[in-house]
Amino acid sequence: MSPIAVIATVAAYFAVLMAISAIASRGSDNATFFTGNRKAPWPLVAFASIGAAISGVTFISVPGMVAAKGHAYLQMVLGFIVGYIVIAVVLVPMFYRRNLVSIYGYLGQRFGIRSYRSGAWIFFISKMLGASVRFFVVCAVLQSLVFSPLGIPFEVNVIATVALIWLYTVNGGVKTLIWTDTIKSICLIGSVVLSIAFVSHIMGFDFHTAVGSISAHESSRIFFFDDPFSGSYFWKQFVAGVFMAIATNGLDQDMMQRHLACRDSVSSRKNMIISGIMQFFVIALFLVLGTLLVMYAEFAGISFPAKSDELFGIIATHETMPVAVGIVFIIGLIASAYSAAGSALTSLTTSFTVDILDAPSQLDESKLRKTRQKVHVMMGIIMGAVIIAFYHMSDSDAISAVYTLASYTYGPILGLFAFGLLTRQRVRDAAVPAVCVCAPAIAWVIQAALYHFLLYETGFELLVLNAALTMAGLQITSLKTEKISQYVP
Repeated sequence: MSPIAVIATVAAYFAVLMAISAIASRGSDNATFFTGNRKAPWPLVAFASIGAAISGVTFISVPGMVAAKGHAYLQMVLGFIVGYIVIAVVLVPMFYRRNLVSIYGYLGQRFGIRSYRSGAWIFFISKMLGASVRFFVVCAVLQSLVFSPLGIPFEVNVIATVALIWLYTVNGGVKTLIWTDTIKSICLIGSVVLSIAFVSHIMGFDFHTAVGSISAHESSRIFFFDDPFSGSYFWKQFVAGVFMAIATNGLDQDMMQRHLACRDSVSSRKNMIISGIMQFFVIALFLVLGTLLVMYAEFAGISFPAKSDELFGIIATHETMPVAVGIVFIIGLIASAYSAAGSALTSLTTSFTVDILDAPSQLDESKLRKTRQKVHVMMGIIMGAVIIAFYHMSDSDAISAVYTLASYTYGPILGLFAFGLLTRQRVRDAAVPAVCVCAPAIAWVIQAALYHFLLYETGFELLVLNAALTMAGLQITSLKTEKISQYVP
C-alpha cells in the first residue's frame, strides 16, 4: 500500500473528525468540556463506549497475540463484564450522588486533600504512560507505512499526529468525544468484519468453512485450566479481569467522564452494563481475525514477525492482499488511535485542571477556559515527549505491556477507593502518598521473588496485589480511634 493512499485515508478520516468537532462544540462552555452538560443519551454513550474501550493497541495487538496465547484474552474479558456490573451497581450511583466532575473528588471528601491529590497524580501518571504506550504502537505502524518511505523522522510523525488530535478536542471536550467514539465504534467493528470477510474469501472459505477451520485451529483455544502457575490460567485471568475493569474503567476519569455525561444514574448504569457485554463480542471478533491472520500467514508462506503486534499490519498491506484490505486496516487503526488519544488528552486536561490546579473554584468562566486550554496544550506536549521516549520499547506484545503497567499504577487507586467504600475508618491523610508509592514497590519485590523461588508467573493479578498492599498500608496508618459516625459511601 502506497504512502499516498495512507495519507489520503488519514486526511479523509481527520476531515470527518473536524466536522464532528465543529458541530459538537457549538455553544460549548467549560461544563460541555468537562461533563458534556450531562445531556448525552445513554444508548449513544453505550455504543460509543465500545470504541472508547478499544485503543490502537487492541486493534493491532489482540489479533497478533493469538499466535502465542490463543484466545486466552477472552477469559479476562469475561471478568470485564462482572467488573462493569460492579461499577454500575456500586460506583456510578455514588459518583452521581456526590455530583462529581472528577471522580477523584471522592477521595478528598472521604479522606482529605492529600489523598485527593494522590489519586489525581496517580491517574495523571497512569493515563499519560498508558495512553502514550497505546499511541506509540499506532505511530510506529504509520512510521513504517508512510513516514519512513518518505524520509520523515519518527519525531515529526509524533508531533504532527498529536497536534491533529489536540486540534479536534480543544473545544468540545467530552461532548465531542462521545460523537467521535460513536464513529470510531462503527469504523472499528466494520473494519474487523470486513477484514475477516476479505481474508476468508482469499483463502476460499465460505461462512461455514471459515467457522469450522477457525474452531479447529490450535490458536483458537479459549480456556486454560491446566497450569495454575501460567499467566494464561483461567482463574488468574478472570479475577484479574474483574478488578482490571473496575480500576481502568470505574476508577479512570478518562472512561467515567463519558458515563457521567448521561442525565442521571439510572441511564449511566444501563449504558455501563450494555457496553460491557457488547465489548465481549467485539473482542471475540478481533481474536477470530487473529486466528485467520495466523492461518493466512501459514497459507501464503509469510514469515511471522519478531513482534506479534506487526502481524495484522504486515498481512493487511501485503502484496497478495487487495488494496481494499489495507484501506480497511488504516481506517480501523486511525479510528482507534485518534479517538483514544483524544480521550486521554481530554481526561488529563480535566483532571489536572479540576483536581490538581483546583481552577474551577478559583477562576471565573473566562479565565477557567483560558487555563483549561493552556493545560490542554501542555498535556499534548507531554504526551508527544513520552511517545518518543517509548520508541525503543520492549519486544512484548503491547496489550500485555499496557496491562502490566496498569497493574502497578492503578493498584493504589483501586486500594484507596476500596478502603473508602468497604471500611468506616479514617486515614492519616499525610501518610497516603507514601503508602501509594510503597505498595507498588513492595509488589514488584514480591513478583520477582515468586518467579525466582517458585517459578510462579505473576499475571494481571498483580493489580489485586497492589490494591491489597495499599489497603494494608492504609489500615496500618489509619486513625485507630476515629471512625466515620454516619457513613455514606
